[in-house]
Amino acid sequence: MGSEKNMQRIVGTILVLFFSWISVVQAEEQPVVTDLSAIKVLDLKTAQTLALAGNPDMSAALARIEQARARVQQAVAAWWPSLDVSASAVRQRLSDRAYEKNRFLAQQSGVSVDQSESVYQSGVEATWLLFDGFYRTFKEEQARYDEQATGADMTDSQRLLVAATAEAFLNAQLAQTFIDISRADETFYIQQLEDAQNRFKIGAGPWGDVLNIRVQVNSAKNSLIQSQREFEAAGYGLAALLGLPDAAFPSHLRLAVLDQNAVTPTVTKSPEVLIEEALTRRPDIRRLEMVVKQAEASMGMSRAPLYPKVRLAGSVQGAREGSAGLSSQDFGSTVGMNMSWNLYAGGADKARMIEAEEAKREAVYTLAGLRNAVASEIRQDLAMLAAAEEQLLLQRETVKLVEENRDLAKNEYEAGESPLIRLNEAQRDLVATHSRLAQALVACQLAEQRLLAATGRNLDGLPQSGDKGR
Repeated sequence: MGSEKNMQRIVGTILVLFFSWISVVQAEEQPVVTDLSAIKVLDLKTAQTLALAGNPDMSAALARIEQARARVQQAVAAWWPSLDVSASAVRQRLSDRAYEKNRFLAQQSGVSVDQSESVYQSGVEATWLLFDGFYRTFKEEQARYDEQATGADMTDSQRLLVAATAEAFLNAQLAQTFIDISRADETFYIQQLEDAQNRFKIGAGPWGDVLNIRVQVNSAKNSLIQSQREFEAAGYGLAALLGLPDAAFPSHLRLAVLDQNAVTPTVTKSPEVLIEEALTRRPDIRRLEMVVKQAEASMGMSRAPLYPKVRLAGSVQGAREGSAGLSSQDFGSTVGMNMSWNLYAGGADKARMIEAEEAKREAVYTLAGLRNAVASEIRQDLAMLAAAEEQLLLQRETVKLVEENRDLAKNEYEAGESPLIRLNEAQRDLVATHSRLAQALVACQLAEQRLLAATGRNLDGLPQSGDKGR
């Protein structure tokens, strides 16, 4: 009875520990939830930092790095001996014919035999691969290059995520600016409507002006609604990049106001210098360089079957009939070394080497193609940045002219010196010019972010996610 209670306690303890371990594992696998409750105004750098910390793709990249590290450990383990323990218990019943034969032979010797017998065996075997044509050497190199390539791939994922976050943030910021422009347009016409109604009441203005301005108010409201929907749609994309649950952008959160006086970036380095920097810094370049080294290691692995394999083996085996209580007298031992060398395999070895050589050739050409693509990307981004700077300067000058013209038209209309249509045209020009200025500002910042991503410098100053204590 006591033993049963002890067994129940042991089983209960095991179950508690098991489910506790399951709970810990499940808790560790829960994705990180980005908390924006303490943030009221979100700027670009904060958004990029939050994306690096909360985007699920980054956690997936960390898992790939752990897999690569485990593959390195597997490759290192091949250098150590292998130790195996075996045990068996066999119940054997002889056929009647065999039993009669054994009993006859046993009677001649004055002993007895049973038709059924039990045989118990146990043993320990150790094997050690001493030489395998350098296969393990190249296998370990390949695994280490794979680990470095996986690390570079994660950094490249961070680079692309930061660039995508900048695109989404600036597009959402542009939509938010359009909301402010539409709201200002609506406020302007509401004030004009009040003035027109007052003038009509005292007989100083026509009813047609009141109707016309009401149309303009409705048009401004329609633009405001459209801008709000565009901002909402842009917020979904930004929320997904930030890793927010259900890609829902918080209603309390507002993006930083687009700086109308932002200083345009100045690029003093030549395209050739930027290209050289990119080829040194870009993680996708480093990843392909590691892929080339992996292919070289594969070539060494493909040549391993051309060499003999030398293996050292030793074992201790014991067997006893009728009882599982084996003693030292039931054990024997063997030690040996064997060599095997395949002399012909139907051309498989040669085909394997050709495959490895072509894989390296493919990796080299792919790397060369990426280098050319990086050079082209940087030259294009430089051209786009220069064009965006010129457009921004032009739009800033145009805004000043249009603002002055709108104020002039407003004063003339209020003084009764010009018709309402001229004020409407001036106001529409002002709204359109402010919109184009916002677009030019965002285009300039987008061009700057794209150039930073192309040169591999957009991660500078941002906390990059590491191993999270693994």
